[in-house]
Amino acid sequence: IGEAVITNDSQRTRIHIAGDAPILREKDILQEEDADTPCKKIYFLVQCMYLARNPDEYYSKYFDMVKEIQEAAPSTSLFFALINDKIIQGVYYKALKDANELIKYEAELLKKGRSDIEQQAG
Repeated sequence: IGEAVITNDSQRTRIHIAGDAPILREKDILQEEDADTPCKKIYFLVQCMYLARNPDEYYSKYFDMVKEIQEAAPSTSLFFALINDKIIQGVYYKALKDANELIKYEAELLKKGRSDIEQQAG
């Protein structure tokens, strides 16, 4: 929650949170060392924006990466249009959800690329 990490023990816990703080569930958190593809790095940067007090400090790196990815895979442009729109609106959690869809799309592209290479080699 915000800049704090709260962990739950083995028993079920109910937590009530009042106020305006960014909250991520464990399933939505991507550790920096796990951001091992370009689109996972995008997700990580959006996650940093969501949790940061000054999200704009991540904009430059984010938009540089977006440009590189779109040059390499123009078919990602629709995903970035959605993500960018949410970033501009300041709704970073929703941008994270779109970035997660981008990661799924990237996995499909990589799988297809490997398959194409195997067919050419075979």
